[in-house]
Amino acid sequence: MPGDRAPGVAIVATGAITSQGAGTAALWGGARSGRVAIRPVQGLPMDGLGTKLGGEVTAPLRPRGAYRRPDDFRERAVDLALVAAEEAMAGLPAGLVDPDRFGVVLGTCNAGLLSARAWLAAGASGAVPDHRLPALVTPQALAEAVAAALRLRGPVLAVNTACASGANAIGWAADLLRQDRVDAVLAGGSDALSDVVLAGFNSLESLSPEPAAPYSADRQGLSLGEGSGMVVLVRSDLAERHGLTVLAEVAGYGLSADGYHVTAPHPEGLGAAGAIRAALAHAGLCPADIGYINGHGTGTPKNDPAESSAIRLALGKETAAGIPVSSTKSVIGHLLGAAGAAEAIVTAHALAEQIAPPTAGFSAQDPACPLDYVPGTARPIAAGAALSNNFAFGGANAALVLTRPALGHRPPAAGREEVVVTGISVLSPAGDGVSGAWRDVMGRREPGGELAGVRVGRVELDPEPYLNRRARRRMDRLGVLSVVATAKALEAAGIEPGGEPARTVGVIFGTGTGPMEAMERFTLPVLGEGPAAADPAVFPNTVYNQAAGQVALNLGLRGPTSTVSVGHATGAAAIGYAADLLAAGRADTLVATATDTLTAQVARAYTALGAASTRGPSGAPDGRFLLAEGSVALVLERRSVAEARGARILGTVLGYGMASDASRARLWDPRGRGLERAMRAALHDAGLGAEEVAEIWLSAAGLDPADRAEAAAVARLAVDPALRLHAPKTVLGEPMGVGGALCAALALHTGDGTPALVNSSSLGGTHITLAVRAAAAGTTRTEGEGR
Repeated sequence: MPGDRAPGVAIVATGAITSQGAGTAALWGGARSGRVAIRPVQGLPMDGLGTKLGGEVTAPLRPRGAYRRPDDFRERAVDLALVAAEEAMAGLPAGLVDPDRFGVVLGTCNAGLLSARAWLAAGASGAVPDHRLPALVTPQALAEAVAAALRLRGPVLAVNTACASGANAIGWAADLLRQDRVDAVLAGGSDALSDVVLAGFNSLESLSPEPAAPYSADRQGLSLGEGSGMVVLVRSDLAERHGLTVLAEVAGYGLSADGYHVTAPHPEGLGAAGAIRAALAHAGLCPADIGYINGHGTGTPKNDPAESSAIRLALGKETAAGIPVSSTKSVIGHLLGAAGAAEAIVTAHALAEQIAPPTAGFSAQDPACPLDYVPGTARPIAAGAALSNNFAFGGANAALVLTRPALGHRPPAAGREEVVVTGISVLSPAGDGVSGAWRDVMGRREPGGELAGVRVGRVELDPEPYLNRRARRRMDRLGVLSVVATAKALEAAGIEPGGEPARTVGVIFGTGTGPMEAMERFTLPVLGEGPAAADPAVFPNTVYNQAAGQVALNLGLRGPTSTVSVGHATGAAAIGYAADLLAAGRADTLVATATDTLTAQVARAYTALGAASTRGPSGAPDGRFLLAEGSVALVLERRSVAEARGARILGTVLGYGMASDASRARLWDPRGRGLERAMRAALHDAGLGAEEVAEIWLSAAGLDPADRAEAAAVARLAVDPALRLHAPKTVLGEPMGVGGALCAALALHTGDGTPALVNSSSLGGTHITLAVRAAAAGTTRTEGEGR
């Protein structure tokens, strides 16, 4: 292979479960034949809704893998994911890949919503919710359940870019392979139907009374579905060496933000066109190379014309007019976070068999949708490459480019430019700024708040300089903190929020617990009164990526955008993902923003998990952590870009490493072996020896078993006895998914120019270690110095 070409990434196995039935063969067979599997829903109450139909999975859900759950409860999103994952993994020879080098990247929109619903319903009725339910609610809980069931101990990551999640997950997984962070990845998406989600889309008047007819002039809206799609990805050279059958190759993907509206796409498709162009550029292909498009095709009045405009804008009107476009949602419904994965599987089969599946239900041309939507029956094609589009709430867009193995195409090799930090913002219980946080650490000043009997630290903030009352009217606290932190970091970097230079900036947003304030506000009335109580103003805020959408909308950011949710390792994951995109030249400037907020239900959930510290009579430590909220944003840039604009460089992201314990029996390995592997991987990625590290910023937050495991891992690293160990979260509190970003900000603020490691660990045994270096010895930095 020529040296200027990147390694190929091969899809060597797939798994699926949808309303077409269990298995990839059922999905592809239904899509190819145009068989509509959108039927009256049997398993959920449909009274009070504008439809009785959905793409409901009726095949038995009998995964072999076990996961931690209440004895009388199953999380349907996990079961769907496991069924698809087990089929995909069965297509790979056993023992071919070391489990330590086998990753999982799972996309979801609603995650364990049924678990959250059960928790809220029990509390609302006066019952005591099962203490195991909270451990199934978050996106990372799904990813870790799959990894543990299959005993995969590589990176375990969750993406929640709403309806673009499945495609985003496959693209990120392909990146991990090209960067040699893994040898194989199980990637895809999963989402389950629920009365809560149906009520939400019904409140937006989006549901069609008939099976969705995407792109057709007589379309009436979307049909919701459920299911899971999973693919096993390996590098093409490994597939060739072991004689694996390659269905298709992932040549590239693109991400972008509309920054236009919380639910509606930009009417001209500007953001979506940006994602398509980025995917083509990443793949090293031109519009004329695309022979088939699997469209987003929801069937709603606004989405279909916007996508049609985006395709024409990105590919050119004449080229676009000659490419067949079809929507898989016409036969299985909209699978939300699983849609991109299921549709990628259909796209791969379309390439393999050289058949464009039809768009079912298409009956009349809409002048606003002037492309070839393959009405009626499947059609032979001659395509070497295909495009799969997925667009989401908040204007988050993802596009995948797949190629036929026979094409022999390899995307251009990416250079690895150094990534620097030019702006930092910290909102914490210590106040506004990293300096205040450090003063509280040095003075051992703990936050003194209490919520639902739990010791907590809250953020006090006046958002008015950045968000007026009107702008905040439909935002929740997660969105407000995220916008303010990101704006302050951009200002510190010398980039005016909303200005022209900000238009190319992207945001990699992270949240560990997600929009629980909005979820509670929306769900509880629906549980009590039914769909009529669903609030359309609150529903858009219930998706994890809504805060990223608010950041893009309010600050004018249009660059690559994604939302990650990796539990307490989220902040580090956002920084690592952003650094990889920048190092490979996929963006010039990105903001990695991590935010989590507290509600009484969140405090109760951590209490049920045995993790939150309660205030006893003596106030003595109880072996658990003080919960905190916060928002931290770091502006990351390619060094050449930062230097060209004269930015002040605060530090460098040298590398990072990831690993998982993947244990079904306990939440983390008491010997800290997974964290040790993450630290050693970070050292390797940064090109450092352990003796070169001057300090480690610990994940330790006061939860004794986890802290002892980390101490054991650090001791085995055999570093200099003079190594400085910092545990700021034992003072400031555990800010959930924000912790890794907070510790990175402190490391860059206080560093002396020598390398430092920053540890993060989720409560499910996922570990991410960052390697960073402050810009200069002995420099004290304050916010605003990057201007």
